[in-house]
Amino acid sequence: MMVKRVSAAKAKAQLSAIASEVAHGGPHVIIERRNKPWVALVRVSDLEHLGQAQMTSERPRGALALAGAWREIDDDDMESLVEEIYAERDNDLGRPVEISI
Repeated sequence: MMVKRVSAAKAKAQLSAIASEVAHGGPHVIIERRNKPWVALVRVSDLEHLGQAQMTSERPRGALALAGAWREIDDDDMESLVEEIYAERDNDLGRPVEISI
């Protein structure tokens, strides 16, 4: 899918025309602020398709999986896990290092 990039100022000045272009099969539009991606304009059908893909997926993969990885752990278990990690770090003496001269 083609993607077009426009500044926020241009998007503000030409929103109706840009939105119409996207709605009628034109490229998706990334609106940038200070040359950095800010928001995107996509067709509603594409957004619905994305939503369905997320709902039918059993589990997210890759970086998306990291975002929700800890949701299933309650606060008490998380606190215990963090305490255990700190205790292990305190007990860790590091790895032995051989020094040869």
